[in-house]
Amino acid sequence: MGGMAQALAHTIGVGEPPLLEQTIGDNLDETAHQHPDREALVEVATGRRWTYAELVGDVNLVARALVASGVRTGDRVGIWAPNCAEWTLVQLATAKVGAILVTINPAYSERELAYVLRQSGTRTVVVAQEFRGRSYPEMVERVRDGCPDLAQVLVIGDEGWDEALAGAHQVSPGRLAELQATLTPDQPINIQYTSGTTGFPKGATLSHRNILNNGYFVGEGCRYTEQDVICIPVPFYHCFGMVMGTLAATTHGACAVIPGPAFDPGATLRAVRDEQCTSLYGVPTMFIAMLELLDADDELTTADLATVRTGIMAGSPCPASVMRSLIEAGVEEMTICYGMTETSPVSTQTAPDDPFEKKVGTVGRVGPHLQIQIVDPTTREVLPRGAAGEFCTQGYSVMLGYWEDPERTAEVLRDGWMSTGDLGVMDDEGYVEITGRIKDLVIRGGENISPREVEEVLHAHPDVLDAQVVGVPDERYGEELMAFLRLREGAAPLTAEAVREFCSGSLARYKIPRHVQVVEEFPMTVTGKVRKVELRERGAELLQEP
Repeated sequence: MGGMAQALAHTIGVGEPPLLEQTIGDNLDETAHQHPDREALVEVATGRRWTYAELVGDVNLVARALVASGVRTGDRVGIWAPNCAEWTLVQLATAKVGAILVTINPAYSERELAYVLRQSGTRTVVVAQEFRGRSYPEMVERVRDGCPDLAQVLVIGDEGWDEALAGAHQVSPGRLAELQATLTPDQPINIQYTSGTTGFPKGATLSHRNILNNGYFVGEGCRYTEQDVICIPVPFYHCFGMVMGTLAATTHGACAVIPGPAFDPGATLRAVRDEQCTSLYGVPTMFIAMLELLDADDELTTADLATVRTGIMAGSPCPASVMRSLIEAGVEEMTICYGMTETSPVSTQTAPDDPFEKKVGTVGRVGPHLQIQIVDPTTREVLPRGAAGEFCTQGYSVMLGYWEDPERTAEVLRDGWMSTGDLGVMDDEGYVEITGRIKDLVIRGGENISPREVEEVLHAHPDVLDAQVVGVPDERYGEELMAFLRLREGAAPLTAEAVREFCSGSLARYKIPRHVQVVEEFPMTVTGKVRKVELRERGAELLQEP
């Protein structure tokens, strides 16, 4: 590359180690052969534990049971359950028979559930008995008439589940091995529905090759070996749990620990302590909740994090104060990942030994066997380094497409490049800073303002626990900034004037929030991302009140 091209915001990841050209089932068998007696899976809530030999045994049992019940390669098998061991067994079993796992958000309403079952053509759905007071089997029955492809419902832990497992004897281990041998790494294995800002979610369709490699390389980025114990409080129905969690573990012979059905800061910290976890996952709000608990709880202390060496923070930008607290607690190799469901999910990751400012100011550099670039959102031209534009990625991780939706696929996939809708800036060393969603950008009187920049300043306020900034309608400027703040326990009320004064030395005047709203909590998605759309709506409503 010449000097001119060198300055463009485009980088290519290293080509080592080579990609895994295997199916998920073959890779799992290989790991179990190498580490049969190592612990593979722990479910804290029930105390159940599996070595790799036991895990493969149970995965094969579930796989044979599915085939006996009529599941065929290419069939869609839905799973609608909070985090539990059976979730992982079904994930790995469907991969062994080449069925396509449709991962369903535990928070879905009946309307959303019906849409996903219908759009994917799901034939079999595996559901939990209940979660948060809702009976999943009853909800499935109520939508069943509108889902013509749905042939069977298996309820985890009830008689029907036991009967299905008992039916596994109809399919011999040899028959399963033959079936597994017919599969190829490029076949679709997973449909993950990702919420758009408008309309119904889209089903990102991912292959063995997509997610097995992403789990493997993210694990390499955390420097995993078979000695690692990974605490996974993030949801399995999302790539963070099932790829960066489960598949990072199985590709390295490491152990996956399920601290509970859904995120609970106390349960997660106790699991870390009791299972001697070496790695911990979460979105920033989860880490904030855990650190807050360590400050307030007599039973739990920062010493309980003593075994944690590494982990992954992802989902939204990492506040510097959170990373500092983790490093002070001894978690010195925490990595930051960035990606999206459509890219399996991770495109960039910080390295364990990156300097502090790169860990909090960037989302790292491009992963192995991938390419990334920053382009002009309108012309699609690659921009120079240092200029803000849309982050795009290409390589093994890019989805096969949206399930049966070529039009929406064509909107985001051009010549193998996935357009993320995120704004980013690449520096001279190839590190990328994500400055916000193109849709989140606030345009005030013609000035583009990144909410992330304002949030970083607000996070530095001693009384602020968390901050989210959105644009709200304004007659004069088109949009004006509103800051939603969560305050620390015992903090005095904060006025808009005090907040503006605090920001005045650090931000240009037009970037200082005009409106300030103190709240108890933020509206969240199940993956722990703040729903900015909802905050914008709430902000607009507040301004209309007399």
